[in-house]
Amino acid sequence: MTRSVRRTRRMLQLAGAGAAALMALSACSSSDSKDADASPDASASSSAKLSGDVTVFAAASLKESFSALGKEFESRHPGTKVNFNFGGSDTLAASITGGAPADVFAAASPKTMKIVTDKGDAVGTPATFVRNQLEIATLPGNPDKVSSLKDLTKSGLKVVLCDKTVPCGSAAQKALDASKLELTPASYEQDVKSALTKVELKEADAAVVYKTDVKSAGGKVEGVEFPESAKAINDYPIVLLKDAPNAETAKAFIALVRSAEGQKVLSEAGFLKP
Repeated sequence: MTRSVRRTRRMLQLAGAGAAALMALSACSSSDSKDADASPDASASSSAKLSGDVTVFAAASLKESFSALGKEFESRHPGTKVNFNFGGSDTLAASITGGAPADVFAAASPKTMKIVTDKGDAVGTPATFVRNQLEIATLPGNPDKVSSLKDLTKSGLKVVLCDKTVPCGSAAQKALDASKLELTPASYEQDVKSALTKVELKEADAAVVYKTDVKSAGGKVEGVEFPESAKAINDYPIVLLKDAPNAETAKAFIALVRSAEGQKVLSEAGFLKP
C-alpha cells in the first residue's frame, strides 16, 4: 500500500469521527433544548396547581380593597374564584365557630379574632396585616360644623355609631372614654358600612367610622379627623382557618394580602401599615 493511499484512508477516518462527534453534539443540543423547553411548562404547571373556590370572611371595612385583591388573585391564578362574606367581625367570628365553611378570616380587631382562635378554629398565629383609624363622617359640606368629637354631643344632632360589640363601635367608645364624653346615638349599627350608609342616605347627620370608609364614600360624605382617634387604632389580623376546604389556595390569597402589592392596595384605600 502506498503512502498516499494510507494518508487518504486516515483522512477519511478522521472525517468520519468528526461527523459522528458533530451528530452527538447535535443530539445533546436537541435534548438540552427539549429540557429547556420543558422547564417553563413544569413551572407553569406548578403555578397552575392553585384552583377552585376560596371563601374569605372579612370585616366590612375591607370590602373595597379585598374585592380588588380578589380580582387580582383570580387573574394571577386562572381557575380560582375568591368569594367574600363581608360583615361585622363579631358576627363573622360567631359564624365560623358555629361551623360555617370558610377558608380565611380577616378581622377588624384582635378581640374578635380571639373568638375564633380560642375555639381552635384557626391554623397558626394570626398575622396583623394593616391598622385602621377612626374618623367622623358628616353630610357633604359639613352643614352642622362638626369639628371635634365633642361636637357630636350637641343637642339635636343625629349621630350613629357601630354597635359596641363590633370593632369600630368598641374603638369609638374607647375614644369617647378617653375624652370623658357621653354620647347617646340615634342608633347602633351592626357594621361600619351600615353606619356610613345612614349618613350617605341623610338618615343621620354624622357617624363615627373608619378613615378608609370615608375615603371609599368619595363625595357622599365629608371626613372630620379628631385627635382622640389615635388612642383607638385597630389592628387587623388575618388567619387560615382549620377546616379550610381549599387550604393551599387560601394560603396563597393570604400571601397576596401581605405582599408588597397587597399592602399597596390597602395603603391606597387609607389603611395604616401594621
